[in-house]
Amino acid sequence: MGWHGYLVLWCAAFGTMALLGYGMSLAGVTRAQRTVRVMGRIERVREPRQGSSQRDGIPVVVSFHDPSTGQEFTVTNDGEHGDRISTAWTGREIGVRYPRGRPHAYRFTIDLWANRHGRAWPNFAVFLVYAGLVAVAAIDWGWPWALLGSGVPWTVSGACYVPQNARAASRRIAALTSRTAVEGRVIAVLTDTSTDDDGHTSTSHTPVVAFTTHEGTSVTAYCADGLPDPTNSYGRDVTIHYTPDDPAVFTPDLASEHRSRTSEMVFSVVALIIGVSAVAVGAVAVAR
Repeated sequence: MGWHGYLVLWCAAFGTMALLGYGMSLAGVTRAQRTVRVMGRIERVREPRQGSSQRDGIPVVVSFHDPSTGQEFTVTNDGEHGDRISTAWTGREIGVRYPRGRPHAYRFTIDLWANRHGRAWPNFAVFLVYAGLVAVAAIDWGWPWALLGSGVPWTVSGACYVPQNARAASRRIAALTSRTAVEGRVIAVLTDTSTDDDGHTSTSHTPVVAFTTHEGTSVTAYCADGLPDPTNSYGRDVTIHYTPDDPAVFTPDLASEHRSRTSEMVFSVVALIIGVSAVAVGAVAVAR
């Protein structure tokens, strides 16, 4: 069997998967659609222990109601229970999902409605079908079609992403500077050690800060960026800039925030230029 045969099988297999996935989504029978999704509320927050692992998340107690029975459940995030909670305060809403009729199999989630229609895998299958078609075009008609096939969606995505990202970055900076900063304190430094395949050991340190907003909300949060010498930061007083609408968005270093946003914008623009260049080169080569 030649290249064409393998690519036909590739496209047929993933095309079938995509059709089945979309069909199940339209019928409302995907696993994601059968998952119960509710908002929980943090009732208590405990300080992480100095030297413990950041993989555990900030210890919290969460309550939620099962909509089918109306029963209230009070649970913790001890052990493996979905997304790690890295920012917490009493009263904060946290997404909770679980299989229908099994609230004790709960999982916390930062984005409660992500993939709620169960179309993530069908969408990925469509992408693989498209990649197969681009490969066929490149083999039959030459490399310029590979540039066009990959460059066009890359450019369209970049053209949509860059202005949206710029607006989001501007709104974030404006929100962080809309109120005067508050004083906080590093209440713990979490330590994690990992070993790679070659046997090399690396250690990471994650400071945990506590601060109280002007609105009286006591926040406990991981602070992975913006603190110099995080290893020795335990007990250090810090200045925190936060967004009034969502204290989970904060920084101890506005200058670092500006630099990171600028670097992200430069990277996005360069990626867009690469896509435009690929389309231009491919179009010129095809036209010759």
